[in-house]
Amino acid sequence: MNPEEFKKALEDKGMTVTEKQMEQFDQYLKLLQEWNEKINLTAITQKEEVYLKHFYDSITAGLYVDFKNGVQSLCDVGAGAGFPSIPLKIMFPQLEVTIVDSLNKRIQFLTLLAETLGLEGVHFYHDRAETFGQNKQFRESFDFVTARAVARMSVLAELCLPLTKKGGLFIALKASNTKEEMDEGQKAIATLGGKFREEFVFELPHEAGERHIVLIDKKKETPKKYPRKPGTPNKNPL
Repeated sequence: MNPEEFKKALEDKGMTVTEKQMEQFDQYLKLLQEWNEKINLTAITQKEEVYLKHFYDSITAGLYVDFKNGVQSLCDVGAGAGFPSIPLKIMFPQLEVTIVDSLNKRIQFLTLLAETLGLEGVHFYHDRAETFGQNKQFRESFDFVTARAVARMSVLAELCLPLTKKGGLFIALKASNTKEEMDEGQKAIATLGGKFREEFVFELPHEAGERHIVLIDKKKETPKKYPRKPGTPNKNPL
């Protein structure tokens, strides 16, 4: 998917892409390729693949969730090279974005990226999601919490739902069949105050694979003991 196809694919879905936004995606690609030679940010570095499997794929969340409703806060857990939050921020500039990642070099890349792209209202934290979720400043404070291909749903729920405010939405972007994961994760989702709303399944353009977007509403406050200590959710899922 070249930049022109990327723009047209989004416009076909009802999303207008300005020249400034196209320029920002171009700068994003160049910085990603440059930094990827120094630190391993992503295995996908070819221009057409980045536009399809990173940029377009990230923005698909905006087809199923309304990010235009005034100033809303979004926390991206384990954002890696900035997906899905930075493409969403480019497309929906009024989003207030917080990114938490456990690798400081990735945070350095993202900080430079935000400066280069002229993005305002983006905050970066070098931290483990488990510790961040226990921080009173951030706990249950975000309208949206996103995670893209970070972990299985039973683990993800414990990393993300404690950060989602009551009445907010946890958005999981998945590449594979989620039925088994959702069956396994039901207990964790309920324990942490979440309730499954809907799952959207679609194919990426150019037969680039199936994608799943899972929406989970935050119905009740998360019990204070969650998330547990760093590493525990992964080793011993709920």
